[in-house]
Amino acid sequence: MSRSTATTAPEPSGPVAPSKSFIVGNLAACSFLWGSSYLFIKLMAGDVSPWAIAAGRGLLGAATLALFVAARGQSPLPRRHEIRHWLVLGTANGWLPNVLVAYALIQLASGPAAMIQAAGPLVTALFAHLLFAEERLSRRRLIGIMVGMAGVAILIGPRLVEGGGTALSLLAMIGATLSYACANLYTRAVPPRAGDPIRLALGQQMVSGSGALLLTLIFSGGAALTALAPHWQAVLALGVFATALPVTFFMRLIRAAGPTRAAMTGYLVPAVAAGMGVLVLGETLELRQIIGGCIILAGVFLVSTAPAGGRAR
Repeated sequence: MSRSTATTAPEPSGPVAPSKSFIVGNLAACSFLWGSSYLFIKLMAGDVSPWAIAAGRGLLGAATLALFVAARGQSPLPRRHEIRHWLVLGTANGWLPNVLVAYALIQLASGPAAMIQAAGPLVTALFAHLLFAEERLSRRRLIGIMVGMAGVAILIGPRLVEGGGTALSLLAMIGATLSYACANLYTRAVPPRAGDPIRLALGQQMVSGSGALLLTLIFSGGAALTALAPHWQAVLALGVFATALPVTFFMRLIRAAGPTRAAMTGYLVPAVAAGMGVLVLGETLELRQIIGGCIILAGVFLVSTAPAGGRAR
């Protein structure tokens, strides 16, 4: 009779850490594509209502991702366990910040607006410290948050004191930044079985586009949508290249690398947006804006590149 030898099955290992090339590649793609969105929105600002811009952006993004999902042999319709995640992300990372950014760019240049949004990683890191043990704040991250917030104060302080339309635009950008930060943290908490990055991106854009469309019809009427027609090239580029593609890359990145490292896009997007604004739109930056933006980015760099200050529980 043969004698069997008992073997001990290897214990399952934890999730494989993403490679540096994966993180850098996705960060670069997200930053360039998202940075270009400021240019496309600015080309329409003043001629098209913020509601309509958000609706066109979301619907085109949803259509692009729906075709991609269908090509994979999946139904683009939500599964029961996905509905709640789609609704939350479609609001916090979709129509709400899209409307706020489109409104803000009526008054603000692309560069300063993107610099305000660059504070998003600082907010993300602060809340991640409270929610995820592996995202605990180290001393360097805490210093980075304080430095970055000082840059925000330099950038927006004088304009908030002045009041008027510019102050409202600044508040709109701050609201968009907070909304994006909340969405980043929520994405991290989505269970793996409901966390297919492509389907999360699809659901986000479906809710974003349909929600913004409904709000457009309520507040601006159908005529607001017809104003998109003369700007169809900018709308198409905004919906496909500056929305559908980067949100897919970002979902993959945040699920694999966590919200703090994924939020490093905020370190790169302002440079892309400001550069395109200067080169294409002829915008100029004030010295105060440049100094404030550099301080914000320095804070984001300290936060995003510092090792976590705690252990996972």
